[in-house]
Amino acid sequence: MAALIEQETGLAAELEVGGRGELSVWVNGQKVAHKDHRGFPADGALMAAVRAALAAPGA
Repeated sequence: MAALIEQETGLAAELEVGGRGELSVWVNGQKVAHKDHRGFPADGALMAAVRAALAAPGA
């Protein structure tokens, strides 16, 4: 996921250790995507959420 974010946005993605099985994507302190009972977010949905957060005022 980090590689996808970096490739699509040109921004560096920082990886942090979380809980076992956890995957959360944060942009400017806002959680924009996470792994849930259905699994990992689809690439398209993930990138849409990242782009929306980056475009938000104050981002």
